Amino acid sequence: MDILVDLETLNFESGIPEEERFWLYLHSRSRGLIIEACAHAIFLCKLLRQLSINLAKSEPASVEPSDSASSELNLRVGIIGCGRLGKQLACSLLKLVPIPAENLRISTRRPDVLGEEWDVIQKEGVQCFYRNPHLAGWANVLFLCCLPSQLPNICLEIQGSIEKNCLVQSFASAIPLPRLRLLLNNHTNILRPVYHCVEDTDHIWGANKDIATALQDPVILQATSPFSSRGGITLNIKWLEGVLYAVLNVCTSRSLFYPKALEMLNKLFFITQSEDSACPSFQLEHFVNQIYVRNLFHRR
Repeated sequence: MDILVDLETLNFESGIPEEERFWLYLHSRSRGLIIEACAHAIFLCKLLRQLSINLAKSEPASVEPSDSASSELNLRVGIIGCGRLGKQLACSLLKLVPIPAENLRISTRRPDVLGEEWDVIQKEGVQCFYRNPHLAGWANVLFLCCLPSQLPNICLEIQGSIEKNCLVQSFASAIPLPRLRLLLNNHTNILRPVYHCVEDTDHIWGANKDIATALQDPVILQATSPFSSRGGITLNIKWLEGVLYAVLNVCTSRSLFYPKALEMLNKLFFITQSEDSACPSFQLEHFVNQIYVRNLFHRR
């Protein structure tokens, strides 16, 4: 219970002059952006975790997976930067994916100043250190939660350590995707969500809730959908397209031919489909151009 909830003089808004209250929407927008970022990272990790489960089930029972294959099936998530976004992301991933503590690691310069969230993270047993290259080499999903001014130096540190199949997601909106690719030495498996905001932000983001709790509110959860403009923040749909290709990249790394890869993709996104239903499904033509499709079938 929040004992300060009815004490208006202690509220954030109470010290703001009347002529500056117009800018209060920025406070709600900032919180909304963090909630959206955490929600989409959770979605991505849940998707990849379920893909790993589906891939394991598709293996013939008589075939023992190799050590390298077993390693690929384990979702290993790294977070570089543990400021306001990074620490909320870590707590949310632990609670809502949920990711086991041994599969989540954080690299940050100052773990001692993380506050209450650090106590939660430490109690869970998450490893926290300051070795960016080491973390980049260990993770197969890497979240960059650093400032745009810090990103070039961090990329220079980690570019030689990132595995080819590692999926990197950056939240630094000021660094465009082509520039980020160059900073990471032409690494191609990269996502960068782009958010669009409107000035008239709905006040739905639950100012008194931590992020993991807020994301269990149906209204807030619905607002994080890429197809919803509720809350005044929308996600560029290109990010979701990138997620689809990231899933296909995982299937390719497991040497799955395209019919099996598409089957895995459809199983992830259209869980309720059945043979006699009218549920849509992904086809090869949705991902490659017609000329490539014709050449592919011609070679076969």
